[in-house]
Amino acid sequence: MNIVVSPMRLSKQDAKKMLVRHHFSPAPDQRAVFDRLRSIQFDPLAPVGCNHDLVLQARLPDYRVGNWNKTAYDDRLIYDGWDKMASLIPIEGWPVRRIFHEIHRRGFEKKIFEDHKEAVDRILKEITDRGPLMPRECEFQLRNEEWKVSWFGPSVTKQTLRALWHSGLVMTAGRKGGQHLYDLTERVLPRHLLHHPPIDHTEAARELVLERHRAMGLLRPNSSSEIWSGQVLNGSKKKAISELVRTEEIVPVDLDGVKAHAIPQFLTLLDLPALEPNVVFVAPLDQFMWDRKMVAHVFGFDYTWEVYTPEAKRRWGYYVLPVLFGNELLGRVEFWCRKGVLDIRRWHFEAADVPAAFWPELELAFRKFMKYCSATSIRAEPGVDSKVRALAESIVLK
Repeated sequence: MNIVVSPMRLSKQDAKKMLVRHHFSPAPDQRAVFDRLRSIQFDPLAPVGCNHDLVLQARLPDYRVGNWNKTAYDDRLIYDGWDKMASLIPIEGWPVRRIFHEIHRRGFEKKIFEDHKEAVDRILKEITDRGPLMPRECEFQLRNEEWKVSWFGPSVTKQTLRALWHSGLVMTAGRKGGQHLYDLTERVLPRHLLHHPPIDHTEAARELVLERHRAMGLLRPNSSSEIWSGQVLNGSKKKAISELVRTEEIVPVDLDGVKAHAIPQFLTLLDLPALEPNVVFVAPLDQFMWDRKMVAHVFGFDYTWEVYTPEAKRRWGYYVLPVLFGNELLGRVEFWCRKGVLDIRRWHFEAADVPAAFWPELELAFRKFMKYCSATSIRAEPGVDSKVRALAESIVLK
């Protein structure tokens, strides 16, 4: 039965204020950020920290590149897992995400669990006997040259470990040089979560659809398949959304002609003032940017992450970050940080008129960003806006 509820009408200006407050109100610690976002997409590219670092620095004033490692592998408050894509996830989110383990296991059943049962058995025994291992540390090594063109290459050992990870039989216990150290799930996961009763697929999908709304603030039901984890949620989201509307856990919204849903807590932000304007460098895979059609509709900001676009076809650059000031996306910047130097490779303003208040806030943002990536100096390429370049090059850290 479809539930018909009159949508709440929001203007674009209201939506801007609410989305910025929802996403970028300063958080007290990493735990609070993960509670708000429910997961942070993990990406290994690191021109100026990785995506997960950039998401955290946008919300935590004192965050430094790599600080998430302690939260994951010492404190065990978050874990490496699968959500929208490979992600860092609050540890208590593991039981509901077993739906991914079951679906992924079916995908690996023939290729790994049947055709390479010996690899599965021997690798699991090695980890049991020796403790956490990287693929190259396993004594069992096997290659299949027919797999050369696959994403993880011809190593049967490596692909078996990934299958075990995706199926929930092993977890990431730590990292060496960014590479997974795999251990048995029962030695990583807290006992109360390991023995959590199985969650029905329908209920798990419903909870994950609710989490997407909690994380993003406003979410279109016909947004990108990737947001819904492809095959996992796409087939069940319509029913889940209908049920969540019926129970008033999400509310239909009409955003200047665009249909979306929001959780009630998000809608309370309508009555709060806008945040004090400051400059935020937004991660390319931040939840704020997940629904790029919504971003284009609300902010008038057309964004494509061009890392996989051939260089000759790139419009903005390799790894470009949206620049938020107050409730507006004013520009785009490409940073690169190596050997203590923060390099501004590209800068683009979206409009000719830049508020005077932007410039002192940009200086503060540059200084904070330098500390975030442990830079001791900052420079700008010759093609960068002259005023931005002059401001950057005037900064001297004490």
